[in-house]
Amino acid sequence: MNKKQKKMLYRIIIAAALLIGVNMLTLNNVLAMCLYLVTYLIIGYDILKKAGKGIRNGQVFDENFLMAVATVGAIVLAFYEKSGDFNEAIAVMLFYQIGELFQSYAVGKSRRNISALMDIRPDYANIEQDGKLIRVEPDEVAVGSIIVVQPGEKVPIDGIIVEGSSSLNTSALTGESLPREAEIGDEVISGCINMTGVIRIQTTKEFGESTVSKILELVEESSSRKSKSENFISKFAKVYTPAVCYAALALAVLPPIVNLVMGNPAGWTDWIYRALTFLVISCPCALVISIPLSFFAGIGGASKAGVLIKGSNYLETLSKAAIVVFDKTGTLTKGVFEVNGIHHNEMEDAKLLEYAALAECSSSHPISKSLQKAYGKEIDRSRVTDIEEISGHGIVATVDQKKVAAGNMKLMSKLGIEAKECHSVGTIIHVAIDNEYAGHIVISDVEKPNSRKAIAELKKAGVKKTVMLTGDAKKVADKVGTELSIDEIRSELLPGDKVAEVERLLEQKSGKEVLAFVGDGINDAPVLSRADIGIAMGAMGSDAAIEAADVVLMDDDPLKIAQGIQISRKCIRIVYQNIVLALVVKFACLGLGALGIANMWFAIFADVGVMIIAVLNAIRALKVKKL
Repeated sequence: MNKKQKKMLYRIIIAAALLIGVNMLTLNNVLAMCLYLVTYLIIGYDILKKAGKGIRNGQVFDENFLMAVATVGAIVLAFYEKSGDFNEAIAVMLFYQIGELFQSYAVGKSRRNISALMDIRPDYANIEQDGKLIRVEPDEVAVGSIIVVQPGEKVPIDGIIVEGSSSLNTSALTGESLPREAEIGDEVISGCINMTGVIRIQTTKEFGESTVSKILELVEESSSRKSKSENFISKFAKVYTPAVCYAALALAVLPPIVNLVMGNPAGWTDWIYRALTFLVISCPCALVISIPLSFFAGIGGASKAGVLIKGSNYLETLSKAAIVVFDKTGTLTKGVFEVNGIHHNEMEDAKLLEYAALAECSSSHPISKSLQKAYGKEIDRSRVTDIEEISGHGIVATVDQKKVAAGNMKLMSKLGIEAKECHSVGTIIHVAIDNEYAGHIVISDVEKPNSRKAIAELKKAGVKKTVMLTGDAKKVADKVGTELSIDEIRSELLPGDKVAEVERLLEQKSGKEVLAFVGDGINDAPVLSRADIGIAMGAMGSDAAIEAADVVLMDDDPLKIAQGIQISRKCIRIVYQNIVLALVVKFACLGLGALGIANMWFAIFADVGVMIIAVLNAIRALKVKKL
């Protein structure tokens, strides 16, 4: 508990003790009345203050106003009737404050999951100068600087390890409890905790562009993106609260007037009491508090599992996912390519590989990296000029004054070069030198360990259709798609073709169905934006893809997609449960209150009881292990 919550708890205990004491002791009326009023002010002064402030600011109709009018009215009636019974008014305020304390604690519990994620923010970065470590602000570190991360410290900025090895705790980012081993040459992302050895990292990004900054930005913005359910409740409360206030006023005034007209006793006291009970029952706390809390808890639970959802509107949309469309490379496959063969070449294998690796030296694509890795020597960029990347085709460059073209069959056709087909299954990199065909290199990718299980889990979760879109050759795409049990496979697509395919699928789906696209590369950004909901691979995905996406998977595990959908559906179920519970109980109790069947004690259950039940139900969204 924080200080504010502890203070409220002490107020509740003192007020409860005083209320019990006054009722147990035999006191004269004046002393008892004074103690009742003191007890009421101890437990309710802040509600009265907020109600007064709301009236001054022109924002009259809220739960504070309802509680203030109802309890003050009950006290006035007790004075009028000279009953000396202030128990109902105090009890209403006491239980209302208990409910408020309970929901404050529940919100705090949910917020701590977000706060745990926020703890990944690094406080400093270590730079070595004259043999000493100097702490500096992370945003003062330039790209390319060498920073030192000691055991127990957070990695402040994305980079590559240039010295040392260690185990990294990535649980705050990915939800994965097992540490990840890292050594020289490995990329590390900010927000990880260094567990064992001292490592030196050469930074590859500015702090503002690093993973930790992006995540924190996403988390901070998530609360501003409200779902349809939240917006509905906000609008509902604005209409509902004034409506019940006017209804209560009508209940207090109209029946007595009708009685007088008909020549019967007016019964002002009875009808005013009913109206006050009506006000207590009508307080919309259960709805106003539990619905945003449910979404907040759902986002917190998802982040704990390594699924970062950018807002409750996306959480709601994700729950309706019926079609899931995947990119292939880096999404369903590791994107770790290996050279498996060199065919139809007249020059030596090593020489052809050298030309291809040099031509691809400026590209960060996994295929380009695999060529450079297979070449195995340091790339001399001075040998390469006039590099031109043709999107969806390949690269044309000048290597040692020779024009080298490396890419797919489309590139060869574009250049008017007759390429030879390959019998092998894999990605085929055709190479031409000085407009003459020189052979091709076979590169194959490896599927991710959880890809098959991910597709199976999606179908189990009720996803109707899975689709794979790739720029890869048909033979390769069909092989991967068939092995993973993908429903529909589209291959040899340019980035623009992927958008067209998604457009086609959007037209085919029914109105309420949602299409989700999962990708990781720069070329996926337009598709991520066009889909109903975009899901990006966060660990190895490009910044453009993460920016364009609505959901980010922090450990690149496709199995998390199904988990994210299940979390969102659980959250939405809880939201609907709370809406139905609150409205059914409220309207039933309002009817009973208007008929005079329900008293203030009953009203306490209708207000505080339902709120506590709804809040307890809401925080279930935090639990994501059993879905």
